[in-house]
Amino acid sequence: MFVITLRFADKSRAALHTDAHKAWMRLGLQEGVFLLAGSIQPNAGGAIIAHNTSLPALQERLAQDPFVAEGVVTADILEIAPSMTDERLAFLKHEVAA
Repeated sequence: MFVITLRFADKSRAALHTDAHKAWMRLGLQEGVFLLAGSIQPNAGGAIIAHNTSLPALQERLAQDPFVAEGVVTADILEIAPSMTDERLAFLKHEVAA
């Protein structure tokens, strides 16, 4: 699984690309790659939890994010190999990267 942070690099351009960025996030949720997406408080950017993908595929997906492509945010990816979870998240321990 992956934790992605999207930290603002040029917040002044965010409004120009917000609708396209939100559509990109909805697609990631619909396709079952993103488990969660939300804001880093206070207004510092966003974070995404992703699974069921490989690092190269995730990097390619992130490159398609309008915020990333237009330099609104910089993306940082942290890969986690879960070994212990709450039982509600047990599916994360058994995932195999695509």
